[in-house]
Amino acid sequence: MPFDKHLADQMENTLAGRSDIERKKMFGGYCWMLNGNMLCGVEVGRFMFRVGKEQEAEACAKAGAEPVIFGNRKMGGIVWVEEKAARKEGLENWITFAENFVGAQPAK
Repeated sequence: MPFDKHLADQMENTLAGRSDIERKKMFGGYCWMLNGNMLCGVEVGRFMFRVGKEQEAEACAKAGAEPVIFGNRKMGGIVWVEEKAARKEGLENWITFAENFVGAQPAK
């Protein structure tokens, strides 16, 4: 996954001060983990959020969001959100939305 430093900096600034979230190098870029579970990440021009299969349709109904597809494989419960749409909705709101799912998962 290509890496976008500008978006990573935005995510890092939004998550600053959260001791329960750590940054981890994954997929050729960075993801942020909550209790050892992937919460969000960045690619060039878009953010990635793990929202869970139960919230996926609701997430994809939001502006600029679409399911993550790697090759021909859909990654259920994970969505891309275009940078402009994520900023308009608010990164904090997307993080909270993803945290509804990820925060309920057992810690790793």
